[in-house]
Amino acid sequence: MKTATVLEVKQLREGAELPILEKPPVTREQLVRYANASGDLNPLHTDDEFAKSIGMDSVIAHGMLIMGFLGQYVQQLAGKEAFVANFSMRFAAVTHPGDVITCRGTVARLFEENGKQAAELQLTAEKAPGKPVGSGTAVLLFGRQEDR
Repeated sequence: MKTATVLEVKQLREGAELPILEKPPVTREQLVRYANASGDLNPLHTDDEFAKSIGMDSVIAHGMLIMGFLGQYVQQLAGKEAFVANFSMRFAAVTHPGDVITCRGTVARLFEENGKQAAELQLTAEKAPGKPVGSGTAVLLFGRQEDR
């Protein structure tokens, strides 16, 4: 698994591509564990026969699991240097067991908010190059959290 590195505001430039986070392949066990942890016990995520009965090839990952991957990515980028002030995601496609999710980002905008440096990030979660399963945005506020 590739992990993202913490961002430093002085090194950021608008339009810059950020380090990636590559998750291991999604597993069926992971889907069952996520279903139990989240309380989303829809059999679409854990029962192939059910998934096929409603026209799917197989079970699919919970959208919120993928959002969690993107959230992990943003938090790793923020580290202790920044605070995640805003985070949102839209879903674009389904994720199946075996898919490797790669989280990517670019710096959309640098600005100042309440006297603090901030960065708006454009985010993408892909199951293959050019095959997004979701996209979103996040705003990072830099500096010590107690100063905010």
